[in-house]
Amino acid sequence: MSEKIDARGLSCPQPVIVTDRKMKELGRGVFEVLVDTETAKENITRLAQQSGWQLDVNEEFGDIRLVLKKV
Repeated sequence: MSEKIDARGLSCPQPVIVTDRKMKELGRGVFEVLVDTETAKENITRLAQQSGWQLDVNEEFGDIRLVLKKV
């Protein structure tokens, strides 16, 4: 997976904005977003669902890894 966004440390709504931009840029494919707050996770999850992207979430050591996929 070559596309990765590190949105850790960004304040809302910045993680959602950068994720939305990447979704629009790619149109389809797979990319990863790293966040460090529940709020960012919930907002990106909502964005992905509304935009037709699949989402896998992995939480580890305080970081949240969101893998977004659209075929």
